[in-house]
Amino acid sequence: MRDAFSKLRGYPRVRFGLAHDERGRLRDPRFVSFLAQSNRKLVNTDLQDALLRLRVLLRRGALVAAGLAAAWIVVESAKALSVF
Repeated sequence: MRDAFSKLRGYPRVRFGLAHDERGRLRDPRFVSFLAQSNRKLVNTDLQDALLRLRVLLRRGALVAAGLAAAWIVVESAKALSVF
């Protein structure tokens, strides 16, 4: 019963030290010091930027293709109407 009430309060029973915290790995001081020493980027930003540029390029290509398709439909409809 005490554990249920301690979980409702929102903070662990042991507030200081190296106690396991369910809220995330960044609260462990050993892990934070490891991140500070390694100085490694978690995400390759060059790859992420390239993917964003590719998405923009594909989106613009799809808009151009849709515009060309709409123009082709208009031209073909005009040809069909001119026959009558």
